[in-house]
Amino acid sequence: MPLSDAETTTSPSKKRATITRLLKEARQAFSEKGLAGARVDEIARAAGVTKQLVYHYFSSKEELFASVLDESAQDVLADLLALELDHLPPTVALRVLLEHSFDQYRSDPALGALAQEGLRFHEHNVVHRNHFSDMAPALVTQMERILRRGAASGEFQQGVDARLFCAASALVTTGGFTNRYTVSAVAGFDTTSPGGIAAWRQFSVDFVLASILAGNRPVLQRPALHDQHPACEI
Repeated sequence: MPLSDAETTTSPSKKRATITRLLKEARQAFSEKGLAGARVDEIARAAGVTKQLVYHYFSSKEELFASVLDESAQDVLADLLALELDHLPPTVALRVLLEHSFDQYRSDPALGALAQEGLRFHEHNVVHRNHFSDMAPALVTQMERILRRGAASGEFQQGVDARLFCAASALVTTGGFTNRYTVSAVAGFDTTSPGGIAAWRQFSVDFVLASILAGNRPVLQRPALHDQHPACEI
């Protein structure tokens, strides 16, 4: 039975717990059905609250979706920023960062679906600000520290723009999840199958590293596929 509005708003801790449940259920619904297909009443029922309470906390389904995107972005960023990389050699640090970013999408399939839906949402909903742009500078700063150390040690090329490099590397490494159909069709294998994930992880990280290494660049060959899932159709 859904909790009453009074039961879920009697204290700040209960309110936070209710919102946490709502965002969790909304995240699942939006990743599976998209913004258009997800229903607020079903999200409310799954969270054990009334539909009216959902609209008390979030003025619209769009605002709820935007909050889901913001929370996912914050979690992803916090996880990346928590990595201890400054003690590692620059090339190793960069590989760890890139592989960890990739593995976030591999371990949480909802991220790719939310990213695709989020692109469409923010292109057509200028009212709802994309708060990831406010969080991105911290990630750029992390990348800039690695690039500066690599340039100083002679491992990386000089003068690489950290912001552009951060954006480009994110697009390349996560593209198999966020743009699955196009990347899979061109690559010739499903980038979300077990073998395809492993192959794209290896190639994309090597590709990014090869773009800035001063020497000893990875050989950009087609990785061996352990399964032969065909590319999905666009």
